[in-house]
Amino acid sequence: MQKHEIKIADTRQDIRAEDKISILETFAFHSVHPQLIHINTTEFSAVCPGTGLPDIGTLDIWYEPSDKCVELKALKYYLFSYRNDGIFQEPVTDVIFDHLWRVLQPRYLRIVMKYNTRGGFDTVCHVEKGARTSPTA
Repeated sequence: MQKHEIKIADTRQDIRAEDKISILETFAFHSVHPQLIHINTTEFSAVCPGTGLPDIGTLDIWYEPSDKCVELKALKYYLFSYRNDGIFQEPVTDVIFDHLWRVLQPRYLRIVMKYNTRGGFDTVCHVEKGARTSPTA
């Protein structure tokens, strides 16, 4: 069997981070009670830089806001901005997490990216940071 070379390099540096971050919008939020906000979409996609095939998955975001929330229409456009970007599943999860953490500055943020089965493999990436004071999910 002949091996072919797959681009293994971490491609997160190829993502136009500042352009993407500028898409994200927030609104002021002050709650009497701590809230754990859960956002789910089954419409995330990017391109595998090794094969050129689409990586499609479900993205779950849980966060406890400190003083602002993400605006959902802006989040949708932000996520759609990855559709033609070649980036592996693990780094794109990191990038999305870093961007949301930077923009929201939440008390707590957790992202779970579950990709559709490809080649007989299921991939789930988890990133979590902060201390939660809200009820459990």
